[in-house]
Amino acid sequence: MASYQRLLRFCITIICCFLSLSSSQKVTLSLYYEALCPYCAEFIVNHLPKIFETGLISAIDLQLVPWGNTVIRPDGSILCQHGETECALNSIHACAINAYPDVRKHFGYIYCTEQLVLENKLEKWADCLEMVGLSRAAVECYINGYGNQLERRYAEETSELYPAHRFVPWVVVNNQPLQENYQNFVMYVCNAYGSNQVPEACKILNSSVETIRRFNSSVEKLSNSHQVCYRNQ
Repeated sequence: MASYQRLLRFCITIICCFLSLSSSQKVTLSLYYEALCPYCAEFIVNHLPKIFETGLISAIDLQLVPWGNTVIRPDGSILCQHGETECALNSIHACAINAYPDVRKHFGYIYCTEQLVLENKLEKWADCLEMVGLSRAAVECYINGYGNQLERRYAEETSELYPAHRFVPWVVVNNQPLQENYQNFVMYVCNAYGSNQVPEACKILNSSVETIRRFNSSVEKLSNSHQVCYRNQ
């Protein structure tokens, strides 16, 4: 019996160490955005899904922060860059992140609503809950006003960025802002990933000369096109 207990304690210790190591090896990828900025929607729909498609999500701690260029007025009210509808959708996104902690679930919902933004069909946003198989917890959170509290937390988090964000989408990898080069976030994630168990997506990326060429080309193209929503001065 004593030997069994020692073996059990040993196994628990090993498992705890493994979980701790796995957590510490993950790269933090943070996206500061606002729901109705078309470039945020484009990034969420056409670029961010690659971390799920390639399995890179296993190496990433994805943090979504739906606040962006929103400001709090002196009277305490919230002013969103793209109007009241954006304020509502930012709040619903905050509720979704809170209500469905699994990143695959809340990202699936946010992806669905942002796709509607690109398609100019935002009136169908409520359908996304059924489409991705989620409860109405996010809607109830929004209706009872808790989303507003969550948004103010995101406001504080965004205000603490250093350097301060200049536009959205604002992508940060392990506290390093990618600035205008945000679309090439996968390369930064792979460079920051310190484990010997490098994700397959990184192996493919690192072995592809053509990818490097496209990387350098897209930096120049993105810098010239300014595909961002700037903060109001």
